[in-house]
Amino acid sequence: MSGTSAMVRDGARQAMAWLHGWTGLLLGHILFIICLAGTLAVFKPEISRWMRPEISGQADPVRAITAATEWLSTNTTGSAGWYLSAPDGRSNVVNANYDSGGAYMSRALDPVSGAPVARDTLGGEFFYRLHFELELPYPWGRLLASLAAMLMLVAIITGIIAHKRFFKDIFTFRPGKGQRSWLDGHNALGVLSLPFHIMITFTGLLTLASLNMPWGIAAGYGADVATLYSDLTPGTVSREASGTKAPLAPVGPMLAQAQRYFGGVPVDRVYIFNPGDAAAVVTIYPVEVGAIGTLPAEISFDGATGKVLKAWTEKRAGVRAYQTIYGLHMAHFAPLLTRWLYFLGGAMLTLAIASGMVLWIVKRRERAPLSIGNRLLERLNVGALVGVPIGMAAFLIANRLLPLGLAERAQQEVAVALWSAGAALLLGLVLPPALGWPLLLGLLALLCALAAALGPIWAGDVMILSGNMLLTATAVALGLLVWKQLRRRSAPTPVRRRMAPA
Repeated sequence: MSGTSAMVRDGARQAMAWLHGWTGLLLGHILFIICLAGTLAVFKPEISRWMRPEISGQADPVRAITAATEWLSTNTTGSAGWYLSAPDGRSNVVNANYDSGGAYMSRALDPVSGAPVARDTLGGEFFYRLHFELELPYPWGRLLASLAAMLMLVAIITGIIAHKRFFKDIFTFRPGKGQRSWLDGHNALGVLSLPFHIMITFTGLLTLASLNMPWGIAAGYGADVATLYSDLTPGTVSREASGTKAPLAPVGPMLAQAQRYFGGVPVDRVYIFNPGDAAAVVTIYPVEVGAIGTLPAEISFDGATGKVLKAWTEKRAGVRAYQTIYGLHMAHFAPLLTRWLYFLGGAMLTLAIASGMVLWIVKRRERAPLSIGNRLLERLNVGALVGVPIGMAAFLIANRLLPLGLAERAQQEVAVALWSAGAALLLGLVLPPALGWPLLLGLLALLCALAAALGPIWAGDVMILSGNMLLTATAVALGLLVWKQLRRRSAPTPVRRRMAPA
């Protein structure tokens, strides 16, 4: 009986190992992009500061929002709304989304003058959007990211079941053993931060739940989106524009009153609907550092008079549960140490995916000559796993080299990133892997070093200097990896001679 149960157990493990391999392979390169971009997006405000070197130091949130509203009042026409994010300890500009004259714009505003910053760039927002939209139009990028996350969750669960030596694998690594080494590395990366991998994948799926599982909403509300949002956010004040022009009341007193209502917590987001109209509404939210859950409270003012219209603190258990799950994924609450732990966990997940893709090829090459499909996958691994970081490094370099007055400059930076990644992918497909790996890794090292040098490398701003140091460390690590690869391949293969019989 025990022999039969052991056979069943081994058969189940083999089935799970098969499912683990194929679910990881199907969208492995997409998952690599999602995880790498998400890992970098942990430091989205810091990356944005690196990419706007002209603005340094900290800014007072109230003064910055006041300056932004004054500039927008003078320089926009026919706006339906201004959506502003105040500077904090991590960001030093006002991030603004607004429309003017029928055109929609997303710009960083100077905290002193309120005018758009000269260096137009998406900054860290590029990595954040790439993480869940993949530079594809709505909703296709989000649907693809959601499908990839589902497969990721399946791969994690099946990987756990397939493990025979779960905890032992954390401490096992045998270098220079081919398939065994890749498997050891893959297992260690997956097991060491397994709780984080499960949490970040599951919460990421739930953030897109209304898109990939819309049937509950459709059953309850049908096409009545207005009622849905009214029930979901009962604290929101919505008013149609009256058509009567009226100047916006000073926002400083509103921000001060909002901060008192939030119990001293600084203000974060400021949404101004119907600006310049007698029916204008100013809605203010607190900084998301007091709790894991996002947007727990809001207060709305009459934009023309400055009087309070409505104040709301979210206490519904179901909504707070979702906000907490969403907050866990976004990590806006996280202090510096926790953000680094998020970054480390994301980096390990990214490397686990990359090592799994390489392991698929190594495992099959040691058994038999590779099939045409696996040869194509091997070259795709070279182009994608190195090409995506090359595109990201090119994005940083374009930020420094493109002229400040270039039309649609932010989009041109993104175009440089995509074309660079595409060129690297093509090189990986054309070149033999023995040449493609060291060539593209060496190119990536050079690009990281160049980005740091253009920082400039000895910048006065601590945030820029920290970014330059990380880029330099990455370049050095990649350079050592390339040097080790080339040295290993140039070393003569030892010839084994049989001993003559005595």
